[in-house]
Amino acid sequence: MRLPRFEIITKIRRSVVYRILRPRAPRHPVKFTGPAVVVGSAPVSTIPAGFSQHFHIVTVNGSQSVLDSWDVDSPDATFMQFNQVEGQTTNALHVRKVLNGKRTGLLYVVRWPKSLALLQKGLAAFNYTYDDVKVISRFKRMAMYEAVMGGLNVEIDDNMKFSNGITGVFYAILSGAKAIIITGINPDSSGHVYNDANLKRLHAGTDKQILQALIDRGYPLFTADVEVASASGLPLWTEDTFKEFTERSSDAVSS
Repeated sequence: MRLPRFEIITKIRRSVVYRILRPRAPRHPVKFTGPAVVVGSAPVSTIPAGFSQHFHIVTVNGSQSVLDSWDVDSPDATFMQFNQVEGQTTNALHVRKVLNGKRTGLLYVVRWPKSLALLQKGLAAFNYTYDDVKVISRFKRMAMYEAVMGGLNVEIDDNMKFSNGITGVFYAILSGAKAIIITGINPDSSGHVYNDANLKRLHAGTDKQILQALIDRGYPLFTADVEVASASGLPLWTEDTFKEFTERSSDAVSS
């Protein structure tokens, strides 16, 4: 199917700008040495088997609210969509409500269109703190996609866009995690853990395709959610999986 003219122009322009800028894909300042848990906002999330302080945690938008029951004060990194900072949608209002007074390690705000000073002011308005804050442009997201998937995704329509949950998965891979466990990331679900509005989940089709591609390429990707494992084919992270991972890690250290 031939793309409309304006989409062709957009695709060419973004590809050219991307190649000129040559952005580096973001990675965590300190390499992930233990399993990494990427926590999304789907209504159901599960604490992974064997969870301890040695696990790294990446959260998305308001998903950090589930960490209270995990006895975790703050995640290693958080990806937040720009609209959550000042937007007036139902989702944005609830995100700010559940994040009020909380903190994170490294905060990435995706496609923030204003100055860093205004971003810091917006975050301070709902008492959200961090060790450092960075803006993730469209081109840096493209760099993350290319670094993991090996191709270019210019996101010219909704069929090409992927969620911040997948961005978190890419980040964990690029940061060196030897196992990536997703929870609260279910492309087939609707609604969010922090409200009862039952809003439709965006980019579900693309997310499912990317997760399947990652499995096919042999990335150590798991899910802590039984329902997601059944629906997606992702291996379920269990006590046995954790034991095997620990034994492999020990062997690697001793060899």
